[in-house]
This record gives sequence, C-alpha cells and structure tokens, in this order.
Amino acid sequence: MAATFASICSPVGCSLLGGLSNSSPSLFSTSHELTCRNFFSQQQRTFIQMRTVLKVVDNSGAKKVMCIQALKGKKRARLGDTIIASMKEAHPNGKVRKAKVAYGVVVLAAMHRGRCDGSEVKFDDNAVVLVDKQGQPIGTRVFGPVPRELRQKKHVKILTLAGHIA
Repeated sequence: MAATFASICSPVGCSLLGGLSNSSPSLFSTSHELTCRNFFSQQQRTFIQMRTVLKVVDNSGAKKVMCIQALKGKKRARLGDTIIASMKEAHPNGKVRKAKVAYGVVVLAAMHRGRCDGSEVKFDDNAVVLVDKQGQPIGTRVFGPVPRELRQKKHVKILTLAGHIA
C-alpha cells in the first residue's frame, strides 16, 4: 500500500489532506491532486471471502459476524449468496450468542452487481441477514434497503421482512 501510494503521489504537489497545500505549483497540482484524491476515494471492492467482517441488519441479536465459508462450493460470495458465519459481537439478550456459528444471506455488498437493464447496484458496506438451515430468517425485522436480486435467489421471506427494496 505504501509503495503504491508513493508511486502515485510524489512529494511535489500532493498532501494527505486532499491536496490543500499552498506550496505546490498551480499547473501541476490540479491534475496531480485529482490523482491523489481518486486513489483515496476508490477503495478496492472485492468479493466476500473467508475472514470478511460483515454487519448484521436484522434483529436476531448479532451485531457483527465473520465469514467462515461461502456455501455451494464457492470460495467467494456475492449478493444473495449464503455463507457460514461466526458471531463476533452480539447483544447480551439476543437470540444468538457471541462465538456461535450460523448461516447468513448476503443482502448488502460493496462490490457492484450488474442488472439486466444495464444499471449497477452496490452499497457502502457488506451486510448479512442470519438464517437457519432451511433458509428462514432468525430475526423478525430487516433494517435498511434490500436489493431485488434476492427474489431470483429464492429469499422471498427476507424481502417481505425488509422495509425498502432497492
């Protein structure tokens, strides 16, 4: 990461505060500062894989989970895929406890997903809804938007619990 940053931003004309330095030349700073800003604003968006920490967006009692394995013989999971997850943080009187293992369906993913009409959907963070072995949600509410791609993956019950379908 440091080597990549050093190759993109030279000491002339780029600061860590988004190029707000007054000591840089004006002709060089405009294009070079845009390069630096793009480097910080474009984070690498990847699949959900082992050891990825995800938020839980239902009322099952868990706050954060860590992906152990993506199901169906895949190494990585995308929007609508089922994963096996370990609870990392949980409410003290919830339905699930810390360090327990449960299944989850990925409902928000930071990696973009193309749609049939040519548009793309992507979210700011990764989130999951906890389900049992049959695929029924453990919680009774789902917070935040849920993409309509879950209908194709046969997770209709999650769509009915959600407040907003994106």
